[in-house]
Amino acid sequence: MYKRILVPVDGSPTATQGLREAIRLAHDQDAAMLLLHVVDEWRVAAGDMAGVNLDAGSKALREAGAELLQKAAAQVREAGIGVETALVEELGTPVGECIVRRAREWPADLIVCGTHGRRGISRLLLGSSAEYIVRHATVPVLLVRMPERNETP
Repeated sequence: MYKRILVPVDGSPTATQGLREAIRLAHDQDAAMLLLHVVDEWRVAAGDMAGVNLDAGSKALREAGAELLQKAAAQVREAGIGVETALVEELGTPVGECIVRRAREWPADLIVCGTHGRRGISRLLLGSSAEYIVRHATVPVLLVRMPERNETP
């Protein structure tokens, strides 16, 4: 059913949980995976205003993203699954938009991503790439939610 699964990775526990689920699904479906890391330069843009060198921060983010992709791809290969990686950097473009666009271009049959599952005001204040993906993706999206500390998995 699913032969091409796109998985955004950012090194967070939620993304790691999404990757684990995508590996299980890809193994079951005999699917290939695309691991995607979006360099989120807005993290260093605020630092630039405080006198931090934006170019150095951007380079560090790219290097960290490349290393993250390499480690995640090794995990996927260990499971016997074909994997490609992509590092995307588009200053000013929301992370969710980059993911949805790459899913169309690759083309993916499914997007699997981790989410905090935040609701209410915390979601509004923090924004949500997962919400953007769900609203704009042209393929099915599997959200893998991390349990809260007081919830059982």
